[in-house]
Order: sequence, then C-alpha cells, then structure tokens
Amino acid sequence: MVMRDVVALPRNEEGIAAVLGILKQAFGERFQTGQSFREQHAHTTTYLPAQLPDGVVFVENVDDVKAVVRTCAAHKVPMIPFGTGTSLEGHVNAPAGGISIDFSRMNRVLEVNSEDLDCTVEPGVTREDLNTHLRDTGLFFPIDPGANASLGGMASTRASGTNAVRYGTMKDNVLALTVVTANGEEIRTARRARKTSAGYDLTRLFVGAEGTLGIITSVTLKLQGIPAKISGGVCAFPSLKAACDAVVLTIEMGIPVARIELLDETQMRAVNAYSKLSYPEKPTLFLEFHGTEETVALQAEQFKEIAAECGSDPFQYTANAEERTQLWKARHNAYWAGRALAPELAGLSTDVCVPISRLADCVAETQADIVETGLLAPIVGHAGDGNFHVLILFDDKSAGDVARAEAFMARLNKRALSMDGTCTGEHGVGQGKMTFVEEEMGPALELMRQIKRGLDPDNIFNPGKIFRLT
Repeated sequence: MVMRDVVALPRNEEGIAAVLGILKQAFGERFQTGQSFREQHAHTTTYLPAQLPDGVVFVENVDDVKAVVRTCAAHKVPMIPFGTGTSLEGHVNAPAGGISIDFSRMNRVLEVNSEDLDCTVEPGVTREDLNTHLRDTGLFFPIDPGANASLGGMASTRASGTNAVRYGTMKDNVLALTVVTANGEEIRTARRARKTSAGYDLTRLFVGAEGTLGIITSVTLKLQGIPAKISGGVCAFPSLKAACDAVVLTIEMGIPVARIELLDETQMRAVNAYSKLSYPEKPTLFLEFHGTEETVALQAEQFKEIAAECGSDPFQYTANAEERTQLWKARHNAYWAGRALAPELAGLSTDVCVPISRLADCVAETQADIVETGLLAPIVGHAGDGNFHVLILFDDKSAGDVARAEAFMARLNKRALSMDGTCTGEHGVGQGKMTFVEEEMGPALELMRQIKRGLDPDNIFNPGKIFRLT
C-alpha cells in the first residue's frame, strides 16, 4: 500500500543537464553532485527506498533561493527543499530527479519581538537553536516533534509533538511566511498581527504543503513565556482503556496539561530495557504541567484523583527539575528504545489521529490487530489530542514481512478514518500516505490538485508528494 507510491516519475534529462551546468557555474563549491551528497539528501528515516536528486545546492540567502528557482523553472527541473532530513514519509525523495535545496546555511534568527511574543527565523534554524537563542528573553517556542527539526521543515509538514495538547501544532503557531513562488519572486503571506480578515489565509495554505507550492524562505512564529514552574508525573494503568479514559476525563475537566503521553506495555518494556529503568510494564501516562507553583500542584492533584478513579497505580509526581528530567527519560528515548527491541529489523513509524472520545477504541483495536498479525509494534501517543504512533518492526528484505506490515498499516489507517480521524496527525503525507489521503479527502482532493496546478503549473516543486496529479 505504501511501496507502490514510491515510483520513479518521468525525468527531464535535457533540462537537468542544463541546470547542473548553470548552478555549478553560479554556486561553485556550494553546488555538489557527488554520490555521497546526493545520498545524504534523499535518505528517509523509515523503510521507503531513497530516490536521489541530481545535485545539491547550499543556499545562504533569499537571492540564492530566487536564483535556483528561476533557473529550475526556466528548464522545468524539479526542486526538493531539505531542512534536516528528519521527515518520515519520503518527503525529501526526488522521484523525478532534480535539485535538492539545502537550507542548513540559512540559519539566522532574523528578529525577536519580545513584547509581541513573536520572532522571525530563516528556514534552516532548528527548534533547539531557536530556544537556545531565546533563553535570556524569558520566552520559548513550544512545538517539539521529538527530532531537532528545522523550523522551515516543521512548517512544511505542519509538525506537532508532545506539547500540542496545550500549545497547538505548527498551523496554530505560524503567523506569517515568506515564500518564493514559481516565477522566482518572494511573497509575504501575512503581517505579524495576531488576527486578520484580509483575504485568503495564504499562510495556512503553505503550512503543511510539504514544499509542493513554493519554497519557504522565512517563518514568523508565536512565542510563549517560559513557565514559572514545570512539574511532571507518571502513572501506570491496568489497561489501555483505563489509561485512555483518564486522558478523556482530564481533557473534559479542563485541566490544562502541557503534555499527556501514552505508552503501551510493549513500549514500557522497551524503555525499561533501553534506559535502565524499572517502571511497571503496563499502559502508562507521562504528564507535564506548566504554570505557577500553586497551579501545577493543583493540576497534579486533580489528575491524581481522575487516575485513581480509573484504577491506576499510585501517581508519581515531582516538581524537581532533575527528577522530572529523569522521569521523562523513558518518553524521550521511546523511538530508539523501540528499535532496540529488534535492532536487526527495519522500523516503520506511522501515525494516525482520532477524536479523543475514540482514542481508547482505536488504540485497543490496533493492539489486538498487532497481536493477531504477529507483529512486534510498540505504541506511543500524544494522547491529549488523540494522536498515536505505531513503530512496526519487520524484515524489510522479506516480501512476506513487508506485505504483512503494509497490510497492517492499511487497516490502521482505515480504522482511524472509520472513526472520523485522519491518516496522519503530524507526520505528513509525502509519498508514504498518498493512498490513504485519497480515501480521507475524497472529492476535495481535486481542489488540492487545482491549487497545485495553479501555483505550480510545471510541477517542479517537490513533485510526487501528497497526491497523484492524474
């Protein structure tokens, strides 16, 4: 269901040859065509096969981006934006060849407006770099997808993460973008005002477009004040349903948790082994509370009462920063812990999202499917917004194993859609989810195609992603 979408598209050999010569002359050593450079810019962090670009250009400013776009547009050659390469669905592959545009050198924080709680950054700035820069201002950027991703890439994939239940996703935290469009000119999608009724919402059109409509050259972001106090806790439950019930009650009660993460029994076994911990190997919630010393204590006490009603083990709570870091160690290492369960196998990390009232049903049915299928597949989820991930471990050299894993993933996506959910809460579509987004969007997908054709008539911006054009 996934591999069939990783296909080679027609190549414009004459145009590619011309662009390689022009960019080499224009950028010198900042343009590379060596095999190792091309491989580094087509790798994926899942099992999808790499499709290499023909060249990699390291841009340093907006004029560089404009020059690349104009050159590629003139010769109808594809362009693939590249941030840090942490995406999971083949977003950086080059199915028609072309030029990878590496933004790692466009990594400046352009402006911080502390009084307005916003900032503007170049697309190559990573979320960790931004928060380091902001440290002395008393502000921080809250979206944490796990990897130290670039902010341009996070905007392109509409990233999310552990803090989304309180702070939202990238679509909620991007105020404006500058984007180079197909004619090689830069547009600004909005101003810094917190709300506007001025026409179409172009910002959110490009947020989540995965580089298929234009090239992002700057991102203006909302910031938050660093909480006066941060506390955390961990709590095991007798079943997945009990843990999910506690999540739903917590949200319904209006308790403003910053993070509420779910790990199933298999994932807890993995993190205990990987991080040398001794948590009960049961469905477990990890929580974090942001506020003042009084409010975080109150929130923790309210959750403790809810958890007890759902039959939990004792709630382990701490307001000590070092203890909280140790407590969260299991969650932060969840991916690598899962991979360590069977390091000889490939890993396919996939996500779905459902309304939180259906989370318990969806997770329980998925876990039963894992057992029935005979897969090794730990589950971890951003339970507060109904989003969970399954790490499918399988032998990618075995056709039977690949077919079994893909059949399971197809059932997972259909299950989420049947519950009025989505095939991807935060990973994006790329190549890996194209089949499922067709089922999810139905006739609305044709409107997306019309937008794509209108803004990118020659299909040179990251072709072969999100949907098939025909």
